[in-house]
Amino acid sequence: MTPFRPRWPWGNRHLQSILPSILPRGRLRRRAAALLAASREWLLDCGDGVRLQAWHAAPPNRSGRVAILLHGWEGSAESYYILALANRLFEAGVDVVRLNLRDHGDTHHLNEGIFHSCRLAEVCGAVGAIAQRFAGTAPWIIGFSLGGNFALRVGASDDPRVGPLAGIIAVSPVLHPDSAMKAMEQGMPLYQRYFVRKWSRSLQRKQQLWRPELVREEIYGYGDLRRMTEVLVSDHTDFPGIQHYLEGYAITGNRLQTLKAPATLLTALDDPIIPAADLDRLARPPNLRIVTTQQGGHMGFVTSPFAASWVNDFVCETMGLG
Repeated sequence: MTPFRPRWPWGNRHLQSILPSILPRGRLRRRAAALLAASREWLLDCGDGVRLQAWHAAPPNRSGRVAILLHGWEGSAESYYILALANRLFEAGVDVVRLNLRDHGDTHHLNEGIFHSCRLAEVCGAVGAIAQRFAGTAPWIIGFSLGGNFALRVGASDDPRVGPLAGIIAVSPVLHPDSAMKAMEQGMPLYQRYFVRKWSRSLQRKQQLWRPELVREEIYGYGDLRRMTEVLVSDHTDFPGIQHYLEGYAITGNRLQTLKAPATLLTALDDPIIPAADLDRLARPPNLRIVTTQQGGHMGFVTSPFAASWVNDFVCETMGLG
């Protein structure tokens, strides 16, 4: 396919990373009107009493393919990049399932426990529950950022609920969480402020729906992700410390050696959040394809604000869609 080459002046890595969060959604929602009208809510039993929400849209020209889309941290099934790709796949005849991770979107009421990135079992449970609704059809899993990290971990998991997968596509996945956190700490302050603000709002929503003491109030005064994460790990996980937690969802080392389906990892070498140097720390099993672009930022890959994301074409080509 045509290599990714953003138009001037949109090639800056920070512009690429910010644009998907600030593009107006009205025009996209009008284009995706048929997808949104066809979307039906599913509440999935993910095991151990956990419920996750998904939105399924069956296209009129069903091709027999299924795609499960996973958003990034503090995104949702309504995120711009998720809706844009979902609409493209829907128009190509793919059954699209947009999954909300715990405490993302309007789902804070579904489970009392707070979201953290090592809750892999419930995502495996969700994938298994979705696959059961399409008996005989192995789904694709397509994830962005933390969702890409989850997608690859699901594909490498030995969870028996995860049946055959058609393939995995991870866009700008988190490779090693400690490296990503350091990149935000040492880089442009905008990224850390963005995630601190969104995460704080999510935790406050959780308190409102469940009980105030669920979250220590001091967490809101820190203003940095590392200290907030230390409180999360201490209060809401069994990990002895933050480094054990961050290693718990890293995909570096041999974590992907057990991939059970063909997987494609797409990342930009200028990503300001996911250091490209971490690619050298990945095990590379034969069924893992790594694709890099010189530009694209973090989940950007937009040639201009007025054009559809290059990622949509990349995904369709990887899936073998016309």
